[in-house]
Amino acid sequence: MNGANDLTLEVCVDNVEGLSAAIAGGADRIELCGALEVGGLTPTSGLLRVAAASPLPVVAMIRPRGGDFCYDAVEIQLMLNEIDTVAATGLQGVVLGASLPNGELDHKTLERLLRRARDHGLESTLHRAIDLCPDLGQATRLAVDLGFARILTSGGARAALEGLGGLQRCFDAAGDRITIMPGAGIHAGNVGRLLEKLPVREVHASCSEPVAASTPPVLAFGFDAGGRRQTSTARVAALKAALRPTSSTP
Repeated sequence: MNGANDLTLEVCVDNVEGLSAAIAGGADRIELCGALEVGGLTPTSGLLRVAAASPLPVVAMIRPRGGDFCYDAVEIQLMLNEIDTVAATGLQGVVLGASLPNGELDHKTLERLLRRARDHGLESTLHRAIDLCPDLGQATRLAVDLGFARILTSGGARAALEGLGGLQRCFDAAGDRITIMPGAGIHAGNVGRLLEKLPVREVHASCSEPVAASTPPVLAFGFDAGGRRQTSTARVAALKAALRPTSSTP
């Protein structure tokens, strides 16, 4: 449980082992996904049901496929259906985004998706589709107007520590109207630099480590692309410890 001054650690997981590891390591919230190797997709209904029994708040990714975030009418309807499924499972929120071909946020599509989430009483996080936006400040203000609770962003860079300038623009535009949650490449060894530079209250991380390669036949048949990672209880615990304020003795 968080102390009064502790920062919130959200850990993204895409299987039951990762869910258990994140809970055991002391995560404060779970982002539930499928296929984290492509940035996360909508989790299966089975995984949603398992996560519903978690002692932690769980938010589920709503993303029907890998690739960009420009969705057609069929995909948008699929996302609306997926929001319904998440709500029926009893989770606390959804994580979603949608873009126009020029990288700007798709206001119209996001409005539809958030309306459906609000109808179910679900909290919404804007995911890293914002990192494709040409103007992070403008995108942050739009996210506020749409009613998002928080924004997950790396500041428009591949990793949060490379996007400090973009993150600062998000924080400046956000004020106290929305939570800015840095994510991408954050771990116990570098989060201190992030905390020194920005008024961070929430952090997002995978806390993962590589898993052993599959056998040659599994790889040969294409059942595994290789390079998989798995949530590490130790890495979750280390990052959570790094987020706790240090107490000084008089």
